[in-house]
Amino acid sequence: MGNDHAVHDGELLAGRGPESLGTDAGLGGAGAAALVGGVLLISMVLAGNSLVCVSVASERTLQTPTNYFILSLAAADLLLAILVLPLFVYSEVQGGVWLLSPRLCDTLMAMDVMLCTASIFNLCAISVDRFVAVTVPLHYNRQGQRQLLLIAATWLLSAAVAAPVLCGLNDVPGRDPAVCRLEDRDYVVYSSVCSFFLPCPLMLLLYWATFRGLRRWEAARHAKLHSRAPRRPSGPGPPVSDSAPGPFFPDCLPPSPSLLQSPSGSSRPEPDPSQGLCGPECPLPDAGLPQAPAPAPPSRRTRGAKITGRERKAMRVLPVVVGAFLMCWTPFFVVHITRALCPACLVPPRLVSAVTWLGYVNSALNPIIYTVFNAEFRRVFRKSLCLRC
Repeated sequence: MGNDHAVHDGELLAGRGPESLGTDAGLGGAGAAALVGGVLLISMVLAGNSLVCVSVASERTLQTPTNYFILSLAAADLLLAILVLPLFVYSEVQGGVWLLSPRLCDTLMAMDVMLCTASIFNLCAISVDRFVAVTVPLHYNRQGQRQLLLIAATWLLSAAVAAPVLCGLNDVPGRDPAVCRLEDRDYVVYSSVCSFFLPCPLMLLLYWATFRGLRRWEAARHAKLHSRAPRRPSGPGPPVSDSAPGPFFPDCLPPSPSLLQSPSGSSRPEPDPSQGLCGPECPLPDAGLPQAPAPAPPSRRTRGAKITGRERKAMRVLPVVVGAFLMCWTPFFVVHITRALCPACLVPPRLVSAVTWLGYVNSALNPIIYTVFNAEFRRVFRKSLCLRC
C-alpha cells in the first residue's frame, strides 16, 4: 500500500502515490469529489477540443498557419482526455493507490510525459512560425509545408522524450506496485528540463521578438499609407489633374465622333497606328521622350510578404494561450523537479495532487480562450453548435 518513505522518496509523478495511506480510497468524501471533478473535466476537454478540431477542419476561414498548430494542440489535449485522464481520475478516486498492472502504469507515465511535452512543443512551434512570418516574410511559406514539418517534429521530439519510460526505465528492483511513479530521478530532471524549463524561456523570447517586429511592421505600414495619401493644394487655382502629362501637339486635335462614321452609318476602319491618332498630319511622339513604365505585377514572393488581417487576429490570442499554459503548468513542474532534486524536502501530497489537477485543467481552458478572444472561432463555434441542435 505504500508508506511515508515511499511518499517522500519515490512518488515523483504528481498525484500517483498513496496520499493518506488509503484513507481516502473509494467513493467516500475526497474520492467522490475526485470522480465528479474528473468526469466534468474529461467532458469539457473532449467537447471543447473536438469542437476546435471540427471547426478548423471544416471551416476554410480558420485554416491559417497559426490554426494548424492550434489544431495539433487540440489533438494533444484530446489524447490526454482519452489516454491519461481516466486512469488519473481512477487513481485519485482510490486515494492515490495504484491497483492496476505496473505495465499499464508505465504506459500511463509515457503518455502523460509525451502529451504534456507535445503541448509545450506545439506552442514553441507556433512561436517559431510567427517569428519567421514577421521577421523574414519573404522566405515564409503559407502553403502549409513548413507548418506540417514543424508539427511532425514536435510530435517526434515529444515521443523521444517519453520513450525511455516504455523502454524499461521504470523496471527497477524493489518497485512498489501500489505506487505509479517515475522511478529514476535523473529522468525526472531530464524530462522536466526538456519539456518545460528549456523550451519555455525560448518560447517567451521568440514571442517577445515577434510582437516587437509586428509593432514595427504596423508602424511602417501606417507611415507608408499616410505618405501615399493624396494631398490637395492649399492655395487658389484650378484643380490639378491626377493623370500624368504626356506629349502635347497643338496641331493634333482628337478626331470628331462624326468623322468615325461613314455616310452609310457603318464604322470606318481604324487609322493606321503608324500615322498617329489623327492621320498623316499628326506627328508621332518622339521616340526619345521618356515613356511612363508600366507597373510590374507583384511577384509571388512580394504578395506572400504581407501579413494578413486574419493572421494578426490569430496572433492576438496567442499571448493568452501561452499565459494560461504557464499559469497552469509552472506550479506542477516546480514541484515535480523540487521533489527530484531534494528528496529530503517535505512536499504535502495534497499540494502535489492540486498542482497536477491544475495542469490538466489547462486542456479545458484553450477552447474557452478561443471563444472569448477570437471572433472567428466564436462565429464558427456558434454555427457548428446550431447545426447540431
